[in-house]
Amino acid sequence: MTGEVALGGGVVLRPLAPDDAEALAAAYVRNRDHLRRWEPRRAEEFFTATGQVARVEDMLKSRDEGRMFPWVLADGPLIAGVVNLNDIVLGAFRNGHLGYWVDAGHTGRGLATAAVREVCREAAGTLGLHRVQAGTLLDNDRSQRVLRRCGFEEIGVARKYLRIDGEWRDHLLFERILDDGPAG
Repeated sequence: MTGEVALGGGVVLRPLAPDDAEALAAAYVRNRDHLRRWEPRRAEEFFTATGQVARVEDMLKSRDEGRMFPWVLADGPLIAGVVNLNDIVLGAFRNGHLGYWVDAGHTGRGLATAAVREVCREAAGTLGLHRVQAGTLLDNDRSQRVLRRCGFEEIGVARKYLRIDGEWRDHLLFERILDDGPAG
């Protein structure tokens, strides 16, 4: 996806751009409490424009190498969420890991569902992936509903899967098979 895709309510899904660092820093500051229980603990620099410049540069380098694809949900100049396909492996596996969040002021509008559907369409089409995986904390019912609405199926529980908010936390894993054809 090289352009924007309208998700509704004036919000668009678009590829991460080099000049998004300041808006990303503002989004992370604005959503610090909202995201705390779902994300790793972050150094203070993460919440600064300088910290986000380095992070954006790293993500765009990984994108150029085909290892990840980052998108933002943009509401005008405001970053209202993020969607990433990480750990992309091609060859016989053709798999990527999905991660996403939506701004606290934008939840409940169907934006996560619309964005995940669009990224899965992109993963199947442009990227030629066979499968996308995602994980949620066991009690993250909202994210689990998003994944199920988008055609993901539960795989099972991965014990102490990720270090979230300072603790190794169990996750419910999901997968979506995008294409059963031969590997491209």
